[in-house]
Amino acid sequence: MGKNSFFKELFHRYQGNPILTAADWTYPANTVFNPGATLLPDGSTLLLVRVEDRRGISHLTVAKSKDGVTNWEIDRGPTFSPDPENYPEEIWGVEDPRITWIEELNKYAVVYTAYSTSGPLVSLALTEDFRHFERQGAIMPPEDKDAALFPRRFQGRWALIHRPISNYPMTKANIWISFSPDLKHWGDHSVLLEARRGAWWDANKIGLSPPPIETEEGWLIIYHGVKNTPAGCLYRLGLALLDLEDPRRVVVRGDEWVFGPDEPYEQMGDVGDVVFPCGVITKGDELFIYYGAADTCIGLAKASIRELIEWLKDSVRS
Repeated sequence: MGKNSFFKELFHRYQGNPILTAADWTYPANTVFNPGATLLPDGSTLLLVRVEDRRGISHLTVAKSKDGVTNWEIDRGPTFSPDPENYPEEIWGVEDPRITWIEELNKYAVVYTAYSTSGPLVSLALTEDFRHFERQGAIMPPEDKDAALFPRRFQGRWALIHRPISNYPMTKANIWISFSPDLKHWGDHSVLLEARRGAWWDANKIGLSPPPIETEEGWLIIYHGVKNTPAGCLYRLGLALLDLEDPRRVVVRGDEWVFGPDEPYEQMGDVGDVVFPCGVITKGDELFIYYGAADTCIGLAKASIRELIEWLKDSVRS
């Protein structure tokens, strides 16, 4: 009987993983991981990859593929570099982008982590072509990260999921949701998903992974939970579903994790035992999830949106 044979496998790894490593890069890089993803009008897939140099500073670089799996065309140099002269909060790098196509603006929104001397914070840039970027600057102060926009407004307001960290009464990281009339001024903050306590796989620290996925049943949320073990941190993924018209309302949240680091390239690297997706694209019912593996390379896994939602519903009935 194979490993985890009693449990339904929802995410299926591409057999050719990892799909991208630093060895594929067109210029020197230490590691490549945690890419944002979007489907372009011509049907090809664009990844905005976090690239860490040998100083430890990250920038973002475009990689494109017609099938989203093979034959990646990688920019010859950094696509989106830190600009600390004009945006001092980016002095230690730009990281972990999440991409949302905003139909109303006819632009892509790239929400990313800027690494400031006061800690990580949430920044926003807009682009039409992933060549020219309109930086909007910091939209959430430190310490905050793991953020993404919904693709449309709710009662006239934009919505952002993000993950601030509180040090009271003890360090804990919940997922929050905030609203804005203009993508600049944010308020009406509230906790969306709370990290559990004790021995749970998602105790004490959780965060959004890729942007919310709109389905007929609601907004599908894939989030990561961090379990502290004697051997270090263990990053795994769970699922939740939000109300389609009021994303503050959690319809259902699964108790069990659904995807974790099982393969050697996910267990060994600069930071072992990590699967960390920032990007997802959908083709009909099929979901392609692009994830950083051990903070070192990029993996691909596929899933059925219908099966993910059915699993969530069954978790309530069971």
